[in-house]
Amino acid sequence: MKQLALFITFLLSLNVTAQSDQDALKTIYSQSLTNGKAYQWLDHLSNQIGGRLSGSVSAEKAVQYTKSELEKLGLDKVWLQEVMVPKWERGDKEVAHFTTNTSRFDVNICALGGSIATANSGLEAAVIEVKSFEELAELGTKVKGKIVFFNGAMNPELIHTFEAYGGCSKQRYAGAYEASKLGAVGVIVRSLNLRQDDLPHTGSMGYMDLSNDQRIPSAAISTNDANKLSEALQKDTNLKFYFKQNCQQFEDVLSYNVIGEITGSEFPDEFMVVGGHLDSWDLGDGSHDDGAGVVQSMDVIRLLKESGIKPKRTIRVVLFMNEENGLRGGKKYAEEAKRKNENHVFALESDSGGFSPRGFSFDCSEAVLNKVLGWESLFKPYLIHYFEKGYSGADIGPLKNETIVMAGLRPDSQRYFDHHHAANDTFDAVNKRELELGTATMTSLVYLFDKYGTSDMSQVKEFKD
Repeated sequence: MKQLALFITFLLSLNVTAQSDQDALKTIYSQSLTNGKAYQWLDHLSNQIGGRLSGSVSAEKAVQYTKSELEKLGLDKVWLQEVMVPKWERGDKEVAHFTTNTSRFDVNICALGGSIATANSGLEAAVIEVKSFEELAELGTKVKGKIVFFNGAMNPELIHTFEAYGGCSKQRYAGAYEASKLGAVGVIVRSLNLRQDDLPHTGSMGYMDLSNDQRIPSAAISTNDANKLSEALQKDTNLKFYFKQNCQQFEDVLSYNVIGEITGSEFPDEFMVVGGHLDSWDLGDGSHDDGAGVVQSMDVIRLLKESGIKPKRTIRVVLFMNEENGLRGGKKYAEEAKRKNENHVFALESDSGGFSPRGFSFDCSEAVLNKVLGWESLFKPYLIHYFEKGYSGADIGPLKNETIVMAGLRPDSQRYFDHHHAANDTFDAVNKRELELGTATMTSLVYLFDKYGTSDMSQVKEFKD
C-alpha cells in the first residue's frame, strides 16, 4: 500500500509538473510575441550595418553592436573571444556575357567566395557543360582551355530543401578544383536556388591543394541565365563566354566570437549553448543567413530572464564569426572549451532562416530523442511538430562528443534558398511574427533541457528503481 501511495503521489506530481511546463511555455511565447527584441536587433544589424563578411569593417561593427546589446541585458558575463579569420573582398561588380554566331547575351554573375580574380581584361573561352563530377571525369582533357559550366540543379522533388542543396553544393565548392586538374581555365556554376530568377547566389569555394598557378576563377550565374546558356549551347557548341571579376584574398585578420552567459543556479559547470553565426555574405545584408539566428539566440537568453526563469545550468549565447568561409569561430570556441575542460551538455543552433518554425532536428541518442518526444504535447499548441534525428549545425558541430545533445532549429525551408547567399537576403524578407515564433520555440527547448537535463533516464525509471 505504501508503494502504491507513493506511486500515485508521483503521478500526481507529474501532472502538476506538466501544467507548470505548459504555463512556462505560454509565458515564453507571450513574451516573445508581445515584448520581443529580435526584430529590432535585426533591423539595426541589417539596415544600419549590412552584410558582414569575415574580416570586413561591417563584421567588426556587428561584433561591437551585439556585445553592447548583450551587456544591456544584465547578464552575468559578456566577452569577446579572439579568432583569426580569412579576409576576402569581392572588388568591383562582376560582369559577364556570352556570344553566339548571331547574338550577345548579358549574364547575371557573382564571384564565389575565395575565388581568384580573372585577368584585368577578363576571361573569354569556349564553354563545356556538365551536371556532375562524373560527367566531368568522362570528358577528361576535352575541357582543357575551356570554361566548365556546372549546371547541376537542386532537385525540386525533395521536400526537405536542404537535402536538395546538399545534393549539388559540392559543384560550387570543389568545381574549380576538379576542373583545373583537367586543364580548364575557369568555372561557372548554376546558382543553388530552386526558384527561376535573375539573382546569382554566392557561397564558399576551395582550391584545396592546388598551387597558385593552378587556381582558376570561379563564379556563379543566375538560374535563368544558366537555362539560357544551356539552351544556347545545344545550338552552338562553339559559343564564347566572357566574365570579369576583381576579387582578392588578403592575410588573415583578427576578429571575435561574441559570448554572453547566465550562470546556472545548481549546475554552473554544465554549459548549454544557443547560437548563430554573426558573419554573412556581402551581396545582401544577411537577414536570413544568419542575422535571424543571431538575434533569436540573443533573445533566448533575454526571454529566460523576462519570463522569470532561473536556469539550473549555465546558459551561453554564442555569436560565431566566420561560418560562411572557414568555420573558424566554431572551431575556436570548441578548442577553448576543450582547453578549459568545460562540460558542454547541450547546444542549439539557428542557421536556417527566420521563417515559421516547424521543430528541431537532433544529433543525440534514441533514448534522448524519446525523451524529447515526450514534450510534443507542450509544443502542439504552437504548431511545432517536427522532432527528428538529423543534422544540428555547422558552428556547434566541433563541440560534438559522445554525451552532448545537439539540436538545430528547423523553420519551413521552402523559400529559404530564394534568398540564400543572394542580394535579396534583406530585412524586408523577414516576417516579424515568424522570427519571434522561432525565438520562443528555441527558448522553450532550452528551458526544458535545462529543467530536466540531458540524461536519457526518465523520472519514472528513477522512481521504480
